Amino acid sequence: MEALRQDDPRRFGRFTALARFDEGASAVRYVARDLASGETALVTAARPELAAVPVFSRRFQAEARTADRLAGGWVAPPLDPGDAAETPADEPEPLWTAAGYVPALPLAEAIGIAGPLPERALRILGAGIAEILSRVHAAGSVLQGLAPNTVLLAADGPRLTAFGPLGAAASAEARPGGQLSVRLGYLTPEQIEGKEVSAASDLFVLGLLLAYAATGTTPFTEGPAEEATRRIAEDEPELDAVPEELRELIANCLAKDPRQRPTAGTVAAELALEGAAGLARGGWLPEPLAAAVADQEARVLALEVPEEGDATADSGTADVPAALEDARPTDPRALRKPADADAPARNTDGNTDGNGDGDGDTGEDRGTTRFLNTGPRPPRNDRPTTQLALPHELTAPQAPGALPAAHPAQPAAPLALPAGPVPPQQPGHTHGGPAPYPAAALPAGPAGPGGPGGGPMVSLPLPPAPAPAPDPAASRRTLLTIAAAAVGGLIVGGGSVAALGSGGTAEATDDKPAPKPRPTLPGQAPEPRWIYAHPASESSPLTTALWRDKLLVVTSESQASAVDLRTGKRLWQRADGAKGQAALAAGADLVFVASPTEFLWLSPKNGKVVHRVRYTEAFDDLPGLTVGRLAGSSGPVIWFTGAHTVVEKAPKPKKGKKKGKDKEVVEAYFFAYDIVQRKELWRTSVPAGRDPGAPAYRVVAERSADVLVRQDAASLTAAEVKKAKGKGSVRSFDQKTGKLLWTKQYGASSLEAATTGDEDGTLYAAVGQDLQAFEADTSKPLWRVEGSKDSWFGTPLIAGPLIHTTERSRLVGAVERESGRLVWRRSTEVPGTGPAPSLTLSGSEKTLIAADAVQVTAFAAADGERLWKFQDIGSADPKGETVRASYRTLAFGETVVVQRDRSFYAFPVA
Repeated sequence: MEALRQDDPRRFGRFTALARFDEGASAVRYVARDLASGETALVTAARPELAAVPVFSRRFQAEARTADRLAGGWVAPPLDPGDAAETPADEPEPLWTAAGYVPALPLAEAIGIAGPLPERALRILGAGIAEILSRVHAAGSVLQGLAPNTVLLAADGPRLTAFGPLGAAASAEARPGGQLSVRLGYLTPEQIEGKEVSAASDLFVLGLLLAYAATGTTPFTEGPAEEATRRIAEDEPELDAVPEELRELIANCLAKDPRQRPTAGTVAAELALEGAAGLARGGWLPEPLAAAVADQEARVLALEVPEEGDATADSGTADVPAALEDARPTDPRALRKPADADAPARNTDGNTDGNGDGDGDTGEDRGTTRFLNTGPRPPRNDRPTTQLALPHELTAPQAPGALPAAHPAQPAAPLALPAGPVPPQQPGHTHGGPAPYPAAALPAGPAGPGGPGGGPMVSLPLPPAPAPAPDPAASRRTLLTIAAAAVGGLIVGGGSVAALGSGGTAEATDDKPAPKPRPTLPGQAPEPRWIYAHPASESSPLTTALWRDKLLVVTSESQASAVDLRTGKRLWQRADGAKGQAALAAGADLVFVASPTEFLWLSPKNGKVVHRVRYTEAFDDLPGLTVGRLAGSSGPVIWFTGAHTVVEKAPKPKKGKKKGKDKEVVEAYFFAYDIVQRKELWRTSVPAGRDPGAPAYRVVAERSADVLVRQDAASLTAAEVKKAKGKGSVRSFDQKTGKLLWTKQYGASSLEAATTGDEDGTLYAAVGQDLQAFEADTSKPLWRVEGSKDSWFGTPLIAGPLIHTTERSRLVGAVERESGRLVWRRSTEVPGTGPAPSLTLSGSEKTLIAADAVQVTAFAAADGERLWKFQDIGSADPKGETVRASYRTLAFGETVVVQRDRSFYAFPVA
């Protein structure tokens, strides 16, 4: 960090700049604070001379939207900018974004302080970045945002701060005619050949970055600068100084042929099987870096708003405030220690687990806890998972004019991009590249400011050329073109020049035949049987359900609709089913839907209403009845709650006393209803819930004589919450009469704790961080499973002799129902924390599907082998709506339907 300069902005919306964090070719980053709330932010502000170029502004905003879509895990979420600061009329509008400040060091600075990173830190660094790349590549995009100064090292793991070529640019310069010359910090063999940049290009750059972090230098930098491109294209990387355990993986990333490079998911799994976050638990930075990060945090907290006179005219000569000056190491070498000083302990089998306990090769994912009293661990049977994947046909369907990711690369002529409007393009996605210029024709230039280990770079301004009439399709594909082979030096592994113009003139190349679908890779999601997109003109789906393995029934605010499970084609829609729930099979030939006002029986062929029962008619003795969420179903029987309001007359006053007021009282009931015979079986009076009155019940187990029900904590009244004293309870209702048999609490299971039960009378409940089994009728504890630190269990799934478990720490597993003995436990490899994934079993019970807000992960139910992962980050159009809905999964036969908001994918499963 350094003090603000005289020409630095002081305000960014609600944030006040405190100091310069660092600067890059296209932007300056500031530490800033909201003086009202005390919130500290890292503001990235575009350089004014570049922000005035329209194509730069659009690209900057597109990369900001990419950051927004990737927020979470190792990407800091953007902050609300608040009210924009007023800008004088004669000055350009500032272009900036803000994210939460996390104390961290740029990788290049960290290497300067402590030297190369030890192996465990390298694993966490590489796994964290690879996890981000997996999410980017899943949507058919390319990141192009990796460089030593775009990767930060924080106390809990790495952070990425650039999401496209602008953020990682080594230099950027505005050119006449609305053009922008951008020199990239890295070069790949395919760029040298003038081919299209792909997801594999990001992996090559990741290999360069890891090699740099492991050695302090970058492969291909030794030798004359003018031969740099030849070395990248032809020479093998020098990796002798890389830790032996990582050498092969990094070498694979640096393969000349993109098809031979691993996917991001493979890299993430091989570096940290339990995920970067799991491996980083307990700290991961070498002592000098941890101290530097802590020191930075303390100094940022101590920063005060500088007065105008405190700003410096030039950082090289001006006074620096003591809070910043003291943070500069006087001699970085004095803080260094040997590269292996923080290396993890080595096991006798040659593996490392980063904690020095010698247990690196186990049947559990590293970093997980063990089950209590369950005997020896099972043998290791996991294998690394490869990429998260969208089917290649879907990589960018919404981006106007964007080419599929699998489109063959086509070299293009050098471009001079004229001024003019350009439609938005998918962030970070590039298409085509100009033919190489002869390196001998390029004048030498000074080295750029990128990273260490580089030679001189050469800037390549693209010559002006007459522009033909714009081709709308072409203009959408040529926002960024790379003259890769024209570069004669490296910053860290290579440099390239891009010309960004405000319009495009390249000829369209999508008349080439599309390639055949690629074979499915291990870990890659299989090709879906079909894909259904819920119309954008209709409201988003509220509920989804399967009807007799034939229909997918989707309800929304406006209607119910049905999709053929064989083809993915919508068959009908019916307004009567708006806001409905359930979509159960009522006999062999009717679809049952419960709407807010009535029960409906629809024809599966055309959605026509065959029968309807209004609540005012079926329950005429309960005027104004409102039906709550269905609690559960079994065969033709459904259970649900309902409530209505009655007027309770005031008692007759005593002589001489004034009559009191009548009052309204909510009465609630628990119902059983036969949807085939269309009649009520029984009702039982139950305590009313929180307003509007119907308590939210969930049937956790059905037994021959009773049903066990748990009430959602959110529907409990304040008096009930107080009475419960933090503990949840389960109620037993008689199957035939609905009579309440008993209410019991189970151990220290809380009001919100996940609970389920089986037909044998055993309940499984989350108790603190553990999962416990209880005898339902006596509440006697049977066994306990220890969970992860700072985590808790979600609702388990019962499957024959097993219980499949799910945890907030993104661990999924299986234990034996009778004993609680561990069978397997694996991580979904999702960064960060959130609600525990929901679980679904395939029809054969061979495949277990875990779904959360980030991805869907498929496991072999028997041994926990990770089979594949899938993500859909929403519209590829930069202006498209960001989808944040969690995934839902529904299984039937050999198919699992994965839903995220409006998108449905039918994947084949075992």
